Amino acid sequence: MYVEWLKCEDNWQDIKNATMTTIGKSRGAYPDHEWKLKLIRSEHSPIRKLKFSWRWKDLPYWVSVHFVRHKIGIEHFVSTQRSDRTNVPRDELPQGAFVTHECEADAQALINISRKRLCTCASPETRQAWQLVKDEVKKVQPELAKCMVRECVYRGFCPEMFGCGFDKTEEYQKELAEYRKDD
Repeated sequence: MYVEWLKCEDNWQDIKNATMTTIGKSRGAYPDHEWKLKLIRSEHSPIRKLKFSWRWKDLPYWVSVHFVRHKIGIEHFVSTQRSDRTNVPRDELPQGAFVTHECEADAQALINISRKRLCTCASPETRQAWQLVKDEVKKVQPELAKCMVRECVYRGFCPEMFGCGFDKTEEYQKELAEYRKDD
């Protein structure tokens, strides 16, 4: 499986202007790294103006199903398995059959999905697929990638009914400190 990066709108001036509108001002200066990180961490509504598009290729169908569970702030376009389109009997396709899965999502959706799909309770294949997206986000929007963390790091504790124990490790403490660090 791999990711084709399609688009990231670099519209931080629009985001800053929307933020200024919410406080009754008309326009602000282009935001610096610190301001972007603070806005993303605060999860105020203007971050939804930051949009991304990507496409997973050769994604196992069952992993794709994990991602289509997410519906707020994200759109999914998954290649069909319809027999009349593929000339392959759908009933004979295994759960591991590969699909192409294209997405368009906003920054808030990326944060929310990361909380569930980077968690060790998620399947390794699903974590790997989401990590590929996070790695691409880091190249174009490092402030957002810094905030794309698993649930226990996001909350500061594990809320899972049957947690994996990661929150009891030294690695967890390092990830939590990195997430909270103002850099």
